[in-house]
Amino acid sequence: MKKYDAIIIGFGKGGKTLAGFLAGKGQNVALIEKSDKMYGGTCINIGCIPTKKLVDSTKVLKNKGLSGIEEKERFYTESINNKNTLIGALRGKNYEMLATKENIDIYDGFGSFASKNVVNIESNGENVQIEGEKIFINTGSATIIPGIKGLKESNHVYTSTSIMELKELPKKLTILGAGYIGLEFASMYADFGSEVTVIDLAQRLMPREDEEIADRAKAIFEAKGIKFLLESKIEEIIDKNGKGYVQISQGASKSEIESDAILVAIGRKPNTEGLNLEVAGVKTDEKGAVVVDETLKTTADNIWAMGDVKGGLQFTYISLDDFRIIRDNLYNGGNRTVNDRNVIPYSVFINPPLSRVGMTESEAIAKGYEVKTGRLEAMAIPKAKIEGVTDGLLKAVIDAKTDKILGCTLLCNTSHEMINIVAAAMKAEQKYTFLKDMIFTHPTMSEALNDLFGSVK
Repeated sequence: MKKYDAIIIGFGKGGKTLAGFLAGKGQNVALIEKSDKMYGGTCINIGCIPTKKLVDSTKVLKNKGLSGIEEKERFYTESINNKNTLIGALRGKNYEMLATKENIDIYDGFGSFASKNVVNIESNGENVQIEGEKIFINTGSATIIPGIKGLKESNHVYTSTSIMELKELPKKLTILGAGYIGLEFASMYADFGSEVTVIDLAQRLMPREDEEIADRAKAIFEAKGIKFLLESKIEEIIDKNGKGYVQISQGASKSEIESDAILVAIGRKPNTEGLNLEVAGVKTDEKGAVVVDETLKTTADNIWAMGDVKGGLQFTYISLDDFRIIRDNLYNGGNRTVNDRNVIPYSVFINPPLSRVGMTESEAIAKGYEVKTGRLEAMAIPKAKIEGVTDGLLKAVIDAKTDKILGCTLLCNTSHEMINIVAAAMKAEQKYTFLKDMIFTHPTMSEALNDLFGSVK
């Protein structure tokens, strides 16, 4: 049995970065990945990069002025091919960066625990076991497949992964779930030219966001032709006449939606199935996430978990920060923990994107803060007018007693870049006047922060 200083199960952001780092420290490392289509992890192959590449393609489509359905369909097929070329190159580069290191062995196969130090690797019906002093779990998350009648039997049902392999643009797309993944796909496919319907049990769209911002986003969606069926229960999916039909109930009324494609976007869950964690003494919580302490160590003293598999926020930059925590605790005296992550921005890549950091106004009030707010219409931003994307609304929430920024939500073009400036100011514990009086270049979207924080009252 071959022995290693470290075994990493999963080729995601945290795992691959840790593998390179440990190899640089002279450690012998084994990196296990069950699919050769997943070198580099979810973000590169089926998440952030391919979806954002397609979102960017919709902007090119708009700039080209293509309006005919046949033109849009051809452009969609080209966009899928371009996306595949991009991720293929990135996947190959990620593999090469690690495979060329003498003290890293990459195993293709499914890794599971045989004990707390031994991992079994199953590939093509054959099993190999390896032993590791330290083991790191980085297996990510998987799409939740709900127990809807007829869903598994339908030929028209897709996940966020499989739908991006469709070479033909769905004329009618039905999305099950109005979460952030569902909304990104709704926005993207509507911009490509699909007729999109979104179904959800919720009473309102994006219930965790500021209500005014969520309402504005809904209006932008509806202006694209997206139809929302909220407070709706999915009863069954039936294939007939070459189509998929989603049968729903809204109170006493029942209806069905004809679909060329049905996207399941109910959510994602920690990918722990089959890992055999119990034999290694690794506990999971009620949601199936690996239980970790503030340094990401599991209930086994030689095993850590990083990324989506441990639950919490499912962002690739959280997985990268997980690497930093593990690195610092192994080599730099253990002075970094998950408790240091008090300011975490995020973006939802609808069009225009929605980005947020910190609390909404209602959340701040519920926590007992006395607040002041700032508000700015996106159409008031000169750069937004130049770029021709004037939809949206920007809001800021301020602690009235200290003038510190409690939160900020930006629904506007390039908000995914702007929100990092706000997050940096919050991390540095600056007062809102820091951004109100900051000197920005002109004309830019970022200079809108002058006006947003200048409107605080």
